[in-house]
Amino acid sequence: MKNTKKFIWKYTIFAVALLIYTFAWSAFLLPSKIIGGGVSGLSGILNFVVCPMIPVGVLNFVFNGILLCIGFKFLGSKFGGDTIVGIVLSSLFFILWQQVLHVENLFDVSLFGPFMCALIGGALCGVGIGLSFSVGGNTGGTDIIALIISKFYNISPGKVIMFIDIVIIGSSYFVSHKIENVVFGYIVMVTLTYVLDFVLDGNKQSYQIMVFSGKTAEIGDAVIRQIGRGATLLDATGCYTHTAQQVLMIIAHKTDKARIMGIIKSIDEKAFVSVAKVQGVYGKNFDELKK
Repeated sequence: MKNTKKFIWKYTIFAVALLIYTFAWSAFLLPSKIIGGGVSGLSGILNFVVCPMIPVGVLNFVFNGILLCIGFKFLGSKFGGDTIVGIVLSSLFFILWQQVLHVENLFDVSLFGPFMCALIGGALCGVGIGLSFSVGGNTGGTDIIALIISKFYNISPGKVIMFIDIVIIGSSYFVSHKIENVVFGYIVMVTLTYVLDFVLDGNKQSYQIMVFSGKTAEIGDAVIRQIGRGATLLDATGCYTHTAQQVLMIIAHKTDKARIMGIIKSIDEKAFVSVAKVQGVYGKNFDELKK
């Protein structure tokens, strides 16, 4: 029963995420002739320039299908059912928004202007992709090319994806013949990346605070008592003085950071403090460690 609920929840969120993503393209980006990156961007370019009679949803499905076959050939069964589901759903939702509901007629994009359309479209794409990633979903696309190239060459997938997106967005000049639309395409890419990171990590941002002080034990006790966060004392030796000392390490959510800094200052104003953002914290009172 529990597994059934998880399954339903996962694919409900996955479907909603893809609805948001395809809505952003169909309502704001494509009507403004603004092209973002990825297979959706490539499909939009070909729809405008070469095959206006073939829907973007069909082109998206064809390109992703070809890439998926190539991926199976070079990478084996690396792509599971979620990738196939993502490809099929995103293609169907493109057709739903454009050929069935004609969502472009519900919004007069000229009232927003291309800059606002780029911001809104990029932000909605970021929300959609972020929600999809949060439940382990994906839509394949240029990720497959990136994985293939990184397998044979010492290039990170992220750099490959960025390069492909830059080329695709640059090619959008042949759609509108306006250099400003290319710039708006890069605004979409930047906005999408920012919102995607915020959706995935914005509410989970944590800090590692290192305290060097003669009162580390007292500071640690105050943090535990007043905030309820754990703290760890580490034995250390100063390289210059060769004096043994204890360093206090605290892992805390961003909402606790200001209060912890206040505690440190109230106990030892001369404490040496190092604060660093951490990419992920897993365990008790933080995120669950996932496979």
